[in-house]
Amino acid sequence: MVRPTGRVLTLLELLQSGGTRTVAELADRLGVEGRTVRRYVDHLIDLDVPVESVRGRYGGYRLGPGYRLPPLMLNDDEALAVLLGLLTARRAGLPATAGAASAAGAASETAAAKIRRVLPERLARRLHAVLESLSFTAPPQEGAVPETGILLTVADAVRHRRPVSIRYTGRDGRRSERTLHPYGIVTHAGRWYVTGADPGIGEDRTFRLDRIADARALPGSFEPPAGLDPARHVLAGLAGAAYRYEVVVRIQGTVERIRARLPAGLARLEEDPLAVGEEPPQAERWHRVELRVERLDWLPALLASLDLPFAVERPDELRDLVAALADRLAASARRS
Repeated sequence: MVRPTGRVLTLLELLQSGGTRTVAELADRLGVEGRTVRRYVDHLIDLDVPVESVRGRYGGYRLGPGYRLPPLMLNDDEALAVLLGLLTARRAGLPATAGAASAAGAASETAAAKIRRVLPERLARRLHAVLESLSFTAPPQEGAVPETGILLTVADAVRHRRPVSIRYTGRDGRRSERTLHPYGIVTHAGRWYVTGADPGIGEDRTFRLDRIADARALPGSFEPPAGLDPARHVLAGLAGAAYRYEVVVRIQGTVERIRARLPAGLARLEEDPLAVGEEPPQAERWHRVELRVERLDWLPALLASLDLPFAVERPDELRDLVAALADRLAASARRS
């Protein structure tokens, strides 16, 4: 037999799923009469749960905005999913884990602690098994996490197509204040970016959100370009960013094999305009690859791992590094 307390909690769970629920629907789901539903609603109100009564043809009950979040009732899978998300968010560069100095970071820590305290032992064992078997391919991105308030402001501007004013610190340490028409927000390699139009210079720009010190919405609106893909826009911008070395390499092979080692966020790729003559099969086509990097020492091994014919156009330092790697490999092959 279901106790009244259990039905009250079930009622709360139904209301938490969103929308307005009619008395008839709630009575049917709870297996009680309409007047009993009203009595259960009174119990929730006595517990400071903000339940609102909606009048009219499609009236009923719904949860209203309140100063406190109503109690959440999660099943086993939901509780584990939420907890794992909180525990691994730092690895993904999520703003809720900006650090001890961040209010959002403290909130995520306390939320995870509260859920872990009430986990049944069998669920705690499952969680422990997952954490023991979990590995990450890279350390967390320190200092690359945007402020939650800035993220929300920019996201709201993207949604409503409103310009924003930002205070930005560039990679060289220079600070500037500019207006941005944001197209979208993109996460890449643990970092958060916003891409959009900078009307002050009449060009599209991409900014790291963690380098934005302040963001505020401005009056007016804008219309983003039709068919724009913010993710591709950011990757193209990252591949063309100014770095110490501009590298141009010609590689013979399929786009798929080249992209497996040189993704869009790292390199620009196009068919080699110098490759003339009869149209070769796809596997034999030459492609022109452009990269901008701060260091060259890691590129020879990467190019060798492609296992495809290639030629270095520039810089000369890269050609020398490739030759040095080839000499070391040849010497190792001859060594008994």
